[in-house]
Amino acid sequence: MKNIIYILILVVLAGVYFLLKGSGEKPASPVGPPADSGIVTEEIITEEPVILEDLEEAEIQNVITYTSGGFSPSVINVKKGEEVTFLNESGGAMWPASAIHPTHTLYPTQGGCVGSTFDACQGIQPGDSWSFKFDIAGSWKYHNHLNPSQTGTVVVE
Repeated sequence: MKNIIYILILVVLAGVYFLLKGSGEKPASPVGPPADSGIVTEEIITEEPVILEDLEEAEIQNVITYTSGGFSPSVINVKKGEEVTFLNESGGAMWPASAIHPTHTLYPTQGGCVGSTFDACQGIQPGDSWSFKFDIAGSWKYHNHLNPSQTGTVVVE
């Protein structure tokens, strides 16, 4: 549920960004004197600004959407230590898990409910999501445990 809230916030921020960008007008600065006041101000930036386009790309590229047709994209590239979110937009449950069905042992960390920690360990209901942080570089195949013919690959660099 937490991931869905983050995605919804991101969508709203993206909508505001594109709305403002498309209008061709710059929003008025909420701080500082009017431009014609004759007062000179100095703006001090203490942190590197977050660029919305970069944030959107980082968030969106790590989402795998599940529909009745399977996982999309079927192959995703991420950096070591990044999290991938599996979002269920189908009409039924999904259960992402490391290959090979039914042992789930391809991803080499042990401790999941069946074999590997790369295992949701339950059906993820429509509208819900499940996330996993990939800490090991490699090419990791996965499947839907509830329909093992639906597969994909996470490539961790």
